[in-house]
Amino acid sequence: MLKVRRQPRRHQEVAKPADPAEEQPAPKSSPLRVLKTVFWSFFGVRRRADNQDDFAGITPVQIIVAGVIGAVIFVTTLVTLVRFIAR
Repeated sequence: MLKVRRQPRRHQEVAKPADPAEEQPAPKSSPLRVLKTVFWSFFGVRRRADNQDDFAGITPVQIIVAGVIGAVIFVTTLVTLVRFIAR
């Protein structure tokens, strides 16, 4: 019969409660900052570090609303431009 040696149990590390002084909530973004972030996303030229900084304080709802507003402005501008040229 083959004997199997068991490894001694290691103590599991208990997660320490977070110190409220160490965790700082992300700063709230102003509507202008959200629109600027979405504009640069539409344009497609952005550094990764800038994206991460911008997205740190922006909620998904803010991005969706700003994206819809930006798309409406973009489409309205194109339609107006085409109508002006086609006259």
